[in-house]
Amino acid sequence: MILNILNAILCVIFTLCYLYQFIYLFVAYVFGIKRFEDAPPKKIAILIAARNESGVIANLLRSLAEQDYSKDHYRVFVVADNCTDNTAEIARREGAHVYERFNDVEKGKGYALDYLIKAIKADFGEDAYDAFIVFDADNVAEKNYITEMNKVYSAGYEVVTSYRNASNYGAGWRAAGQGMYFLRDARIMNLARMRLNCNTFVTGTGFLFSNEVAKANGGWPFHCLTEDGEFTMDNCVKNVKTGYCHDAVFYDEQAVDRKNSWYQKLRWCKGGLQIFAKYLGRLIKGIFSKRLLTNFDMAMCLTAAYALSLIAVLVNVVGGAIYFILDPTQFLQIIVPMAFVVAGAYLALFVFSVFTTISEWKRIRASGFKKILYAFTFPLFIFSFIPAAAVALFKKVEWKAVRHSGEVTTANTEQPTDENAENKN
Repeated sequence: MILNILNAILCVIFTLCYLYQFIYLFVAYVFGIKRFEDAPPKKIAILIAARNESGVIANLLRSLAEQDYSKDHYRVFVVADNCTDNTAEIARREGAHVYERFNDVEKGKGYALDYLIKAIKADFGEDAYDAFIVFDADNVAEKNYITEMNKVYSAGYEVVTSYRNASNYGAGWRAAGQGMYFLRDARIMNLARMRLNCNTFVTGTGFLFSNEVAKANGGWPFHCLTEDGEFTMDNCVKNVKTGYCHDAVFYDEQAVDRKNSWYQKLRWCKGGLQIFAKYLGRLIKGIFSKRLLTNFDMAMCLTAAYALSLIAVLVNVVGGAIYFILDPTQFLQIIVPMAFVVAGAYLALFVFSVFTTISEWKRIRASGFKKILYAFTFPLFIFSFIPAAAVALFKKVEWKAVRHSGEVTTANTEQPTDENAENKN
């Protein structure tokens, strides 16, 4: 049957596109974690863009105040962006240097960061800080976070991403799915990328970039709905040396309810399409250079995740409907091959979730039962991006703030139980 042939072709294409990720899996666990020597402290500015985050920002600022890094070598800056609450007041009370920004036209984290970087440079000098670290207001950092990031930065990496852990992993399959995605991206993907001298992927928060990168970019000119992905692709095409710090751990809260989770997926998918249009051509061109793997990897993060998945769904939905209308008996003959395609995709994702769950068992914040359960639901969470990707093709999506509960702690403080996390979300 034609549909079975098309599915076989799609399976071959998917395999060719994603096989390299299993190479990353091998590299991450065989070559292990890369650690760095102690380094003299550099001057670091912490950047936090916050919009109506009065319920959570104090947790982050207190964790930053307790850092074991030299107090003379870092300072915390907050931009209270279009706030209608007392975020700015709380941030000042906790010792942060606060700027207040009001702009109803240029909305979003990217614009807030650009404003903050330029304000710091105007008030403290162009070279007052060697590097910048970006956090979201709902994050909390372990006390050695800046120290560990400084080690990797001092080793010659201009951009460094870190270990992102979900504070509310046990609060439901959606929170666990997003948490697993970030754990996998850190422990497997970014670790392997650095081991292979490829570019690492910045995932929204908990990352460092040098003052040289800030100067080269003229601040923060990344304003897509997913400015982190835009920054990542820009680093790739410009051949900026990026790294990963496994020992710099921070926590953030993942969306639990269906509405917030759907909005996040929709925003990420729409932002991915924006980046797709802006960078895919240069990434494909880069594949035919000495940096084949890096450019291929980044191109697949854009192409395979969107175009191929949507094509596969479209082919099977349309083809299946046609067969069912013309001859239901033929439709029955394609059900099994279609099921094998879905099962294969599920199994591939499940392999990554199993390896990540086992290796990060002690760091995952959930009961043993839920850790095992959510290893099985992780592929379903990834599948849930497919309808969001389809809607993002046609729907206008705008940036908007997401509410946080504030249940974020570090490994050094008492963690909320799974039951409490579920009740409060």
